[in-house]
Amino acid sequence: MLSPLFQGFFLGLSLILAIGAQNAFVLKQGLKGQHVFWVCFICALSDALLISLGVFALSIVESVIPQFATVARYFGAAFLFFYGCKSFLSAYKQRNSLEPEGDKAASLGTAILICLALTWLNPHVYLDTVVLLGSISLQYDDQSYLFGIGAIIASFVFFFSLGYGARALRPLFAKPITWVILEVIIGLVMWAIALSLVV
Repeated sequence: MLSPLFQGFFLGLSLILAIGAQNAFVLKQGLKGQHVFWVCFICALSDALLISLGVFALSIVESVIPQFATVARYFGAAFLFFYGCKSFLSAYKQRNSLEPEGDKAASLGTAILICLALTWLNPHVYLDTVVLLGSISLQYDDQSYLFGIGAIIASFVFFFSLGYGARALRPLFAKPITWVILEVIIGLVMWAIALSLVV
């Protein structure tokens, strides 16, 4: 039987492997080479905080903020819809001139705000980290902290691998049409997640 540390690592990794709004943003920043470290760090740190919240304070969160998930769901859906529109507009406007380094680089502050919004306004993140991982960690009793540490390590490994590993795809994205396709896919992912939140 695997130790709680490894179980937390593999379960945490499996939950964040799916393509989502947050992962799509990290991939895009990695491909452009814009603020990669800070985007990866903020995503991983946010996950670490949420996992810790789930593992160490799940019952407190449920009693103090019982309607938090509902509020976050609608704010998250609205933000994802807006971000999806932005991706479609980018694909339309720049389909003939988009370069591999991307359009005009967003400031570090803007990238951080988008990253935080994609993370903290997405209810799926709370379901995966706070609720699911927090609930499973309860079975380990006094070793639940090891389970949480494993899941946190998985987040750091995944986000930094995605952000910096995207550089290997740069030759493919030297073609403007590839950037257009990426923008459209990101827009569709954003809209699909937004729709799933309201439906």
